[in-house]
Amino acid sequence: MENNSFLLYGANGYTGELIARFARQYNLRPILAGRREEALAPLAAKLGFPFKVIDLNDAPSLQAAVKEVKLVLHAAGPFEYTARQMIEACLQTGTHYIDINGDIAVFEMLKHYDSKAKEAGIMIMPGVGFDVVPTDCIALLLKKLLPAATGLKLAFASQGGGLSHGTAATMASKLGEGGAIRKNGKIIRQPIGQKGFWVDFGVKKLFVMSIPWGDISTAYFSTGIPDIETYTAISHTIFRLLKLQGLFNWLLRKPFLRNFIKKKIDQRPAGPNDEQRNKAISLVWGQVADAKGKIATARMTGPEGYTLTTHSSLLITKKILEGNFLPGYQTPAIVYGENLVLEIPAVSREIL
Repeated sequence: MENNSFLLYGANGYTGELIARFARQYNLRPILAGRREEALAPLAAKLGFPFKVIDLNDAPSLQAAVKEVKLVLHAAGPFEYTARQMIEACLQTGTHYIDINGDIAVFEMLKHYDSKAKEAGIMIMPGVGFDVVPTDCIALLLKKLLPAATGLKLAFASQGGGLSHGTAATMASKLGEGGAIRKNGKIIRQPIGQKGFWVDFGVKKLFVMSIPWGDISTAYFSTGIPDIETYTAISHTIFRLLKLQGLFNWLLRKPFLRNFIKKKIDQRPAGPNDEQRNKAISLVWGQVADAKGKIATARMTGPEGYTLTTHSSLLITKKILEGNFLPGYQTPAIVYGENLVLEIPAVSREIL
Protein backbone atom coordinates (compact mmCIF):
# COMPACT_ATOMS: atom_id res chain seq x y z
CA MET A 1 0.00 0.00 0.00
CA GLU A 2 1.50 3.33 -1.08
CA ASN A 3 1.43 6.14 1.47
CA ASN A 4 -0.03 8.51 -1.12
CA SER A 5 -2.77 6.15 -2.31
CA PHE A 6 -6.46 6.39 -1.40
CA LEU A 7 -9.83 5.29 -2.77
CA LEU A 8 -11.82 8.02 -4.53
CA TYR A 9 -15.37 6.72 -4.80
CA GLY A 10 -17.57 8.61 -7.26
CA ALA A 11 -14.52 9.54 -9.35
CA ASN A 12 -16.60 9.71 -12.53
CA GLY A 13 -18.94 12.37 -11.12
CA TYR A 14 -18.35 16.06 -11.78
CA THR A 15 -16.61 16.84 -8.48
CA GLY A 16 -14.95 13.42 -8.27
CA GLU A 17 -13.32 13.94 -11.65
CA LEU A 18 -12.04 17.38 -10.60
CA ILE A 19 -10.51 15.84 -7.46
CA ALA A 20 -8.85 13.14 -9.58
CA ARG A 21 -7.47 15.75 -11.99
CA PHE A 22 -5.94 17.84 -9.18
CA ALA A 23 -4.59 14.90 -7.12
CA ARG A 24 -1.05 15.03 -8.52
CA GLN A 25 -0.68 18.63 -7.32
CA TYR A 26 -0.76 17.14 -3.81
CA ASN A 27 1.46 14.17 -4.69
CA LEU A 28 -1.52 11.86 -4.23
CA ARG A 29 -2.44 8.77 -6.25
CA PRO A 30 -6.16 7.94 -6.09
CA ILE A 31 -7.68 4.62 -7.01
CA LEU A 32 -10.66 5.77 -9.06
CA ALA A 33 -13.84 3.93 -8.07
CA GLY A 34 -17.51 3.88 -8.92
CA ARG A 35 -20.29 1.71 -10.31
CA ARG A 36 -19.72 2.00 -14.07
CA GLU A 37 -16.63 0.75 -15.89
CA GLU A 38 -17.57 2.62 -19.07
CA ALA A 39 -17.25 5.90 -17.14
CA LEU A 40 -14.17 5.00 -15.08
CA ALA A 41 -11.94 3.32 -17.67
CA PRO A 42 -11.50 6.35 -20.00
CA LEU A 43 -10.84 8.66 -17.03
CA ALA A 44 -8.29 6.26 -15.54
CA ALA A 45 -6.53 5.94 -18.91
CA LYS A 46 -6.48 9.73 -19.36
CA LEU A 47 -5.06 10.45 -15.89
CA GLY A 48 -2.87 7.37 -15.50
CA PHE A 49 -4.51 6.13 -12.30
CA PRO A 50 -5.81 2.62 -11.46
CA PHE A 51 -9.56 2.05 -11.16
CA LYS A 52 -12.02 -0.35 -9.54
CA VAL A 53 -15.66 -1.02 -10.33
CA ILE A 54 -17.53 -1.36 -7.02
CA ASP A 55 -21.22 -1.56 -6.19
CA LEU A 56 -21.90 0.02 -2.78
CA ASN A 57 -24.57 -2.59 -2.12
CA ASP A 58 -22.10 -5.46 -2.62
CA ALA A 59 -20.71 -5.39 0.93
CA PRO A 60 -18.01 -8.12 0.51
CA SER A 61 -16.57 -6.50 -2.63
CA LEU A 62 -16.76 -3.04 -1.09
CA GLN A 63 -14.94 -4.19 2.05
CA ALA A 64 -12.27 -5.96 -0.02
CA ALA A 65 -11.58 -2.76 -1.97
CA VAL A 66 -11.62 -0.48 1.06
CA LYS A 67 -9.30 -2.81 3.00
CA GLU A 68 -6.50 -2.09 0.51
CA VAL A 69 -6.27 1.63 1.40
CA LYS A 70 -5.87 3.82 4.49
CA LEU A 71 -8.54 6.29 3.45
CA VAL A 72 -11.71 6.65 1.39
CA LEU A 73 -12.71 10.02 -0.07
CA HIS A 74 -16.40 9.51 -0.79
CA ALA A 75 -17.70 11.78 -3.57
CA ALA A 76 -20.81 9.90 -4.74
CA GLY A 77 -24.04 11.53 -3.65
CA PRO A 78 -26.82 11.91 -2.79
CA PHE A 79 -25.11 10.85 0.44
CA GLU A 80 -28.34 9.94 2.19
CA TYR A 81 -28.32 6.89 -0.11
CA THR A 82 -24.57 6.16 -0.19
CA ALA A 83 -22.84 7.20 3.04
CA ARG A 84 -24.04 4.40 5.33
CA GLN A 85 -22.75 1.57 3.12
CA MET A 86 -19.35 3.20 2.81
CA ILE A 87 -18.88 4.11 6.46
CA GLU A 88 -19.82 0.60 7.57
CA ALA A 89 -17.23 -0.86 5.18
CA CYS A 90 -14.63 1.57 6.57
CA LEU A 91 -15.41 0.56 10.15
CA GLN A 92 -15.04 -3.12 9.25
CA THR A 93 -11.65 -2.54 7.63
CA GLY A 94 -10.13 0.23 9.80
CA THR A 95 -10.16 2.77 6.96
CA HIS A 96 -10.52 6.52 7.43
CA TYR A 97 -13.70 8.02 5.94
CA ILE A 98 -14.09 11.55 4.56
CA ASP A 99 -16.71 12.90 2.15
CA ILE A 100 -17.98 16.04 0.42
CA ASN A 101 -21.50 15.76 1.86
CA GLY A 102 -23.57 18.82 2.74
CA ASP A 103 -26.79 17.20 4.01
CA ILE A 104 -27.61 17.96 7.68
CA ALA A 105 -29.27 14.56 8.13
CA VAL A 106 -26.14 12.76 6.89
CA PHE A 107 -23.88 14.70 9.27
CA GLU A 108 -26.21 13.80 12.13
CA MET A 109 -26.32 10.14 11.07
CA LEU A 110 -22.54 9.86 10.87
CA LYS A 111 -22.15 11.32 14.37
CA HIS A 112 -23.70 8.12 15.71
CA TYR A 113 -20.66 6.18 14.49
CA ASP A 114 -18.29 8.18 16.71
CA SER A 115 -17.65 5.50 19.35
CA LYS A 116 -17.24 2.75 16.74
CA ALA A 117 -14.76 4.91 14.84
CA LYS A 118 -12.74 5.49 18.00
CA GLU A 119 -12.69 1.75 18.66
CA ALA A 120 -11.47 1.16 15.08
CA GLY A 121 -8.87 3.95 15.39
CA ILE A 122 -10.22 5.78 12.34
CA MET A 123 -11.48 9.29 11.67
CA ILE A 124 -14.89 10.10 10.22
CA MET A 125 -14.91 13.59 8.70
CA PRO A 126 -17.85 14.43 6.44
CA GLY A 127 -18.01 17.83 4.76
CA VAL A 128 -14.41 18.28 3.56
CA GLY A 129 -15.50 20.45 0.61
CA PHE A 130 -17.00 23.91 0.23
CA ASP A 131 -19.60 22.57 2.56
CA VAL A 132 -18.31 22.92 5.27
CA VAL A 133 -14.58 23.80 5.34
CA PRO A 134 -14.75 27.61 4.86
CA THR A 135 -17.83 28.13 7.03
CA ASP A 136 -16.55 25.74 9.72
CA CYS A 137 -13.27 27.68 9.89
CA ILE A 138 -15.14 31.01 10.09
CA ALA A 139 -17.38 29.60 12.85
CA LEU A 140 -14.45 28.47 15.01
CA LEU A 141 -12.56 31.74 14.42
CA LEU A 142 -15.58 33.73 15.58
CA LYS A 143 -16.08 31.51 18.63
CA LYS A 144 -12.47 32.20 19.64
CA LEU A 145 -12.99 35.94 19.11
CA LEU A 146 -16.15 35.93 21.25
CA PRO A 147 -16.07 32.88 23.56
CA ALA A 148 -19.41 33.77 25.20
CA ALA A 149 -21.25 33.78 21.84
CA THR A 150 -24.78 32.38 21.96
CA GLY A 151 -25.77 33.06 18.34
CA LEU A 152 -24.02 32.38 15.02
CA LYS A 153 -25.04 33.44 11.52
CA LEU A 154 -23.19 32.14 8.46
CA ALA A 155 -23.80 33.21 4.86
CA PHE A 156 -22.21 32.32 1.54
CA ALA A 157 -22.49 33.36 -2.08
CA SER A 158 -20.99 32.50 -5.44
CA GLN A 159 -20.15 35.06 -8.09
CA GLY A 160 -20.16 33.18 -11.42
CA GLY A 161 -19.85 29.40 -11.66
CA GLY A 162 -22.89 27.14 -11.42
CA LEU A 163 -24.20 23.83 -10.09
CA SER A 164 -23.05 20.32 -10.92
CA HIS A 165 -25.54 17.56 -11.77
CA GLY A 166 -24.93 15.96 -8.37
CA THR A 167 -25.59 19.13 -6.38
CA ALA A 168 -28.65 19.98 -8.45
CA ALA A 169 -30.02 16.42 -8.11
CA THR A 170 -29.55 16.50 -4.33
CA MET A 171 -31.37 19.84 -4.16
CA ALA A 172 -34.18 18.45 -6.33
CA SER A 173 -34.58 15.49 -3.97
CA LYS A 174 -35.15 17.95 -1.10
CA LEU A 175 -37.77 20.10 -2.85
CA GLY A 176 -40.70 20.92 -0.61
CA GLU A 177 -38.97 19.60 2.53
CA GLY A 178 -38.34 22.98 4.15
CA GLY A 179 -35.33 24.35 5.99
CA ALA A 180 -33.72 24.16 9.42
CA ILE A 181 -32.03 26.25 12.12
CA ARG A 182 -30.50 25.34 15.45
CA LYS A 183 -32.23 26.83 18.48
CA ASN A 184 -31.15 26.21 22.08
CA GLY A 185 -28.93 23.40 20.80
CA LYS A 186 -31.73 21.60 18.96
CA ILE A 187 -32.32 21.36 15.21
CA ILE A 188 -35.67 23.00 14.44
CA ARG A 189 -37.48 22.68 11.11
CA GLN A 190 -38.76 25.84 9.48
CA PRO A 191 -39.56 27.02 5.93
CA ILE A 192 -36.67 27.81 3.58
CA GLY A 193 -36.34 31.59 3.31
CA GLN A 194 -37.98 32.22 6.68
CA LYS A 195 -35.50 35.07 7.18
CA GLY A 196 -33.52 37.35 4.89
CA PHE A 197 -31.22 40.36 5.10
CA TRP A 198 -28.45 42.20 3.26
CA VAL A 199 -24.82 41.17 3.82
CA ASP A 200 -21.70 43.13 2.96
CA PHE A 201 -19.37 40.44 1.61
CA GLY A 202 -16.69 43.05 0.92
CA VAL A 203 -16.70 42.46 -2.82
CA LYS A 204 -20.40 43.25 -2.98
CA LYS A 205 -23.54 43.65 -0.86
CA LEU A 206 -25.95 40.79 -1.49
CA PHE A 207 -29.35 39.76 -0.19
CA VAL A 208 -29.31 36.39 1.61
CA MET A 209 -32.05 34.05 2.81
CA SER A 210 -32.06 31.23 5.35
CA ILE A 211 -31.40 27.70 4.07
CA PRO A 212 -30.55 24.35 5.74
CA TRP A 213 -26.74 24.36 5.19
CA GLY A 214 -24.54 21.68 6.73
CA ASP A 215 -23.25 23.98 9.48
CA ILE A 216 -26.56 23.65 11.29
CA SER A 217 -25.03 20.33 12.31
CA THR A 218 -21.26 20.85 12.11
CA ALA A 219 -20.86 24.38 13.50
CA TYR A 220 -22.61 23.27 16.68
CA PHE A 221 -20.14 20.40 17.00
CA SER A 222 -17.20 22.75 16.36
CA THR A 223 -18.29 25.68 18.56
CA GLY A 224 -21.06 24.61 20.94
CA ILE A 225 -22.95 27.81 20.04
CA PRO A 226 -26.63 26.97 20.72
CA ASP A 227 -28.35 29.18 18.11
CA ILE A 228 -27.17 28.81 14.50
CA GLU A 229 -28.64 30.08 11.23
CA THR A 230 -27.25 29.62 7.72
CA TYR A 231 -27.93 31.74 4.64
CA THR A 232 -27.19 31.93 0.93
CA ALA A 233 -27.40 34.78 -1.57
CA ILE A 234 -30.65 34.90 -3.53
CA SER A 235 -32.61 37.31 -5.68
CA HIS A 236 -34.96 39.41 -3.56
CA THR A 237 -37.76 38.56 -6.02
CA ILE A 238 -37.30 34.81 -5.48
CA PHE A 239 -37.17 35.43 -1.72
CA ARG A 240 -40.60 37.07 -1.87
CA LEU A 241 -41.99 34.20 -3.96
CA LEU A 242 -40.74 31.69 -1.42
CA LYS A 243 -42.97 33.31 1.18
CA LEU A 244 -45.79 31.54 -0.69
CA GLN A 245 -44.09 28.13 -0.51
CA GLY A 246 -46.56 26.76 2.01
CA LEU A 247 -49.14 26.76 -0.80
CA PHE A 248 -47.12 24.53 -3.13
CA ASN A 249 -44.66 22.46 -1.03
CA TRP A 250 -47.07 19.50 -1.29
CA LEU A 251 -46.68 19.67 -5.07
CA LEU A 252 -42.86 19.88 -4.92
CA ARG A 253 -42.81 16.63 -2.92
CA LYS A 254 -44.65 14.71 -5.65
CA PRO A 255 -42.44 12.10 -7.40
CA PHE A 256 -43.65 13.07 -10.88
CA LEU A 257 -42.51 16.69 -10.42
CA ARG A 258 -39.16 15.71 -8.88
CA ASN A 259 -38.57 13.27 -11.76
CA PHE A 260 -39.44 15.97 -14.29
CA ILE A 261 -36.94 18.35 -12.68
CA LYS A 262 -34.29 15.60 -12.57
CA LYS A 263 -34.71 15.03 -16.33
CA LYS A 264 -34.20 18.74 -16.92
CA ILE A 265 -31.04 18.65 -14.77
CA ASP A 266 -29.69 15.70 -16.78
CA GLN A 267 -30.04 17.74 -19.99
CA ARG A 268 -27.73 20.47 -18.64
CA PRO A 269 -23.89 20.46 -18.72
CA ALA A 270 -22.30 18.33 -15.97
CA GLY A 271 -21.19 21.51 -14.19
CA PRO A 272 -19.27 24.74 -14.78
CA ASN A 273 -16.37 24.38 -17.23
CA ASP A 274 -12.76 25.25 -16.35
CA GLU A 275 -13.05 28.78 -17.73
CA GLN A 276 -16.21 29.47 -15.71
CA ARG A 277 -14.67 28.07 -12.54
CA ASN A 278 -11.46 30.05 -12.96
CA LYS A 279 -13.39 33.32 -13.33
CA ALA A 280 -15.81 32.65 -10.45
CA ILE A 281 -15.28 33.33 -6.74
CA SER A 282 -16.93 32.23 -3.51
CA LEU A 283 -17.79 34.55 -0.63
CA VAL A 284 -18.36 33.64 3.02
CA TRP A 285 -19.53 35.86 5.90
CA GLY A 286 -20.06 35.05 9.54
CA GLN A 287 -21.18 36.85 12.67
CA VAL A 288 -21.53 35.85 16.32
CA ALA A 289 -23.32 37.66 19.14
CA ASP A 290 -23.40 37.13 22.91
CA ALA A 291 -26.18 37.68 25.43
CA LYS A 292 -24.99 41.25 26.05
CA GLY A 293 -25.26 42.18 22.37
CA LYS A 294 -21.53 42.17 21.65
CA ILE A 295 -20.71 40.95 18.14
CA ALA A 296 -17.74 39.72 16.09
CA THR A 297 -17.74 39.49 12.29
CA ALA A 298 -15.46 37.94 9.68
CA ARG A 299 -15.62 37.37 5.94
CA MET A 300 -13.69 35.40 3.34
CA THR A 301 -13.09 35.40 -0.41
CA GLY A 302 -11.92 32.28 -2.19
CA PRO A 303 -12.00 30.25 -5.38
CA GLU A 304 -15.29 29.00 -6.84
CA GLY A 305 -16.99 26.33 -4.74
CA TYR A 306 -16.06 23.20 -6.74
CA THR A 307 -12.46 24.38 -7.06
CA LEU A 308 -12.32 25.01 -3.31
CA THR A 309 -13.82 21.56 -2.67
CA THR A 310 -11.14 19.97 -4.83
CA HIS A 311 -8.32 21.65 -2.93
CA SER A 312 -9.77 21.25 0.57
CA SER A 313 -10.60 17.54 0.14
CA LEU A 314 -7.13 16.76 -1.22
CA LEU A 315 -5.44 18.88 1.45
CA ILE A 316 -7.26 16.95 4.19
CA THR A 317 -6.59 13.62 2.46
CA LYS A 318 -2.85 14.39 2.45
CA LYS A 319 -2.88 15.34 6.13
CA ILE A 320 -4.61 12.09 7.13
CA LEU A 321 -2.30 9.91 5.04
CA GLU A 322 0.64 11.62 6.78
CA GLY A 323 -0.83 10.56 10.15
CA ASN A 324 -2.44 13.89 11.06
CA PHE A 325 -5.91 12.88 12.31
CA LEU A 326 -8.03 12.35 15.42
CA PRO A 327 -10.06 9.14 15.82
CA GLY A 328 -13.84 9.39 15.92
CA TYR A 329 -16.33 11.75 14.31
CA GLN A 330 -14.69 15.13 13.62
CA THR A 331 -15.19 18.42 11.80
CA PRO A 332 -12.47 20.08 9.68
CA ALA A 333 -11.86 23.10 11.96
CA ILE A 334 -11.80 21.02 15.16
CA VAL A 335 -8.93 18.87 13.88
CA TYR A 336 -7.02 21.31 11.68
CA GLY A 337 -7.91 24.68 13.19
CA GLU A 338 -9.64 27.82 12.00
CA ASN A 339 -6.74 28.64 9.64
CA LEU A 340 -7.12 25.43 7.60
CA VAL A 341 -9.01 27.36 4.91
CA LEU A 342 -6.05 29.72 4.50
CA GLU A 343 -3.96 26.78 3.23
CA ILE A 344 -6.18 26.70 0.12
CA PRO A 345 -4.90 28.71 -2.86
CA ALA A 346 -6.47 32.17 -3.46
CA VAL A 347 -8.26 32.37 -0.10
CA SER A 348 -8.20 35.61 1.86
CA ARG A 349 -9.98 36.41 5.12
CA GLU A 350 -10.56 39.50 7.24
CA ILE A 351 -11.90 40.16 10.73
CA LEU A 352 -14.15 43.23 10.81
